[in-house]
Formats: sequence, C-alpha cells, structure tokens
Amino acid sequence: MIPKDSKLKFTKSHEWIRLEDDGRATVGISEFAVGQLGDIVFLELPAAGTHVRAKGSFGTVESVKAAVDLYAPVDGDVTAANDDITTNFDLLSEDPYGKAWLVQLQVSDPAQLEGLLSAEEYEAHLQSPDSHS
Repeated sequence: MIPKDSKLKFTKSHEWIRLEDDGRATVGISEFAVGQLGDIVFLELPAAGTHVRAKGSFGTVESVKAAVDLYAPVDGDVTAANDDITTNFDLLSEDPYGKAWLVQLQVSDPAQLEGLLSAEEYEAHLQSPDSHS
C-alpha cells in the first residue's frame, strides 16, 4: 500500500522517488513491482558518483521469475547506494517505501519530477492494461 501522506512520485516502470528536505532524492521500487518479481535473488546497484539519466538503466534486479533493469526517474548523481538491501532482499517486501530504498541522488533538474506520476496517478496506472510494462 502506498503511503497516502507521502511525497512519492512514480514512473510507469514502477520506480518511486521522494525528494528529501536536504535536496537529495531517494529512489526505490514499488510494492507492486516487488510482488510481480517474486523471490529476489540478486540486486546490482551503482556506486556513489555514478551519473544516471532519466529513463536510463541504473541497475538490475533478478528474481526466480525474471531479470529486469531499474530505471532512473530523473537525471542525477548517485550519492549513496543502500548496501543493506543487497544482502537483505526481504526488506523489499517488508518496507518498500522506507528501509528498502535503492539509491540516493543529487538531482540535476528538479523540474523532471513534475513529469512523474503522483501516488493516485500511479494507482490508476496499475489498473490499466499496460501496467506490467
């Protein structure tokens, strides 16, 4: 369930982003995506200092069902990757919008956040036939 009071924005490819008070942004994958993947067996995240581009791949998540790329919601520089998540995949299903964050970014262009889906728009997207893409 998406926290209703959240500042989360979403992509159609099921990544979420939250702009933090210090100007950085935290990125993760949605509870829906975690559920679709099933048992996760591998997660690859970029190192701090890596530049990512909106809609560009920044990592990979593999499960017993599939291997999928993770896509950056916005342009930015990775300031931290969540090492805890690479060794404790259960966090993804236990706390997808909290402890299971993937990377933190210094956002290059905050205006890019405006093009992302609100929580309500994302929930509506999940009801559409193209939500699995």
